[in-house]
Amino acid sequence: MRQRRRTPAGGVQAEKQQRFARLIAQGVSNSEACRLVAINRKTGTRWRYGRSVVNSAGEVLHYAPVKITPDKPRSARYLSEPERVLIADLLARGATVRAIAEQLGRSPSTVSREIRRNRDAAGRYRPHHAERLAWERARRPRQRRVVVDRVLGDAVRELLGLRWSPEQVAHELAVRFAGQRRRCVCSESIYQAIYDPAVDVTRPARRRRRRRRLRGEHRRGRLVAMRMIAERPAEVQDRVQAGHWEGDLIMGAANRSAIGTLVERSTRFVILLHLADGVGGAETVAQALSSALSALPVGLRRTLTWDQGKELAQHQQLTAQAATSVFFCDPHSPWQRASNENMNGLLRDYFPKRTDLTVHTATELARVAAEVNQRPRKTLGWRRPADLFAHALTCATPPAA
Repeated sequence: MRQRRRTPAGGVQAEKQQRFARLIAQGVSNSEACRLVAINRKTGTRWRYGRSVVNSAGEVLHYAPVKITPDKPRSARYLSEPERVLIADLLARGATVRAIAEQLGRSPSTVSREIRRNRDAAGRYRPHHAERLAWERARRPRQRRVVVDRVLGDAVRELLGLRWSPEQVAHELAVRFAGQRRRCVCSESIYQAIYDPAVDVTRPARRRRRRRRLRGEHRRGRLVAMRMIAERPAEVQDRVQAGHWEGDLIMGAANRSAIGTLVERSTRFVILLHLADGVGGAETVAQALSSALSALPVGLRRTLTWDQGKELAQHQQLTAQAATSVFFCDPHSPWQRASNENMNGLLRDYFPKRTDLTVHTATELARVAAEVNQRPRKTLGWRRPADLFAHALTCATPPAA
């Protein structure tokens, strides 16, 4: 029985298919690509679109089309095929590596590495063979560094588990592995590892950014004797002096539960308020704020900025008890307490929307606040709010008699 002639892998026919696919990817027409490759037009059509045939046994055989992938533009930092041809020509003339590098405008180490890595089995440097090896090396799947380096991967998972952002993790890695260049990765590499299903690197939570709506008993209303933000002292704006706070409530499902948040403007230090009734009524909020602020030295409870929510209806009592001046933002102006708004977004990792916030105890709130205050912040020059606030606390506490 006559055996079917097969084209060996990597033979002439395979090379023609590869060249045909490259021409089609470059936008060359089917007939022109067939002429350049020297094949029949019907053959080119079958290669491009695939075909199904019925053999003598009545079986349907499917031939898949040739994979056509458009070539991505190559960066100028890599050697091009014409440069490799010139390297081969100059080598044949006996030119030195430095002379070749000078003519190409490249570093001598680049030329030396190119010749060493891309020689054939006989030790010769052939430009087209070198070009193919370079493309194969660039296209091969690489394992991510967080997978290859177990120590690096553990460190990334540890910090992401603390709900640090990839940018914070990248900065911390540069500090933790100072002098170990291979273990310093950028934030984009960490993002790619997070979204790669083949890599065991995840973030504990995802935040949804939607507009906040308050309903029921927490609708905005008129407050009496308000001092507006325009009356706030000028030193609050430059964030140099510690002791100026911004506050708000994080609301739970159907606005039936709440957690109070306080953020110090200069250090970004956060305090979470556990509300006794869990709802966020005016009396409960005033008591929680008074307890939290009264525990601080006078120099660290100068002002408090809040939005015009009815939960702060007892702001006059708060001022009397905690000796803290309370100022209110303009209506619909959350950017006037931007630090607090940003912090509330971060805290949604711990307290998701549409959940019951009464399940969180005061101890748990203290743990979350401590964890958040230990994160290095880019806006603080990668310093930690806990360290800055501790320093401010030391400066504001009078020495013992």
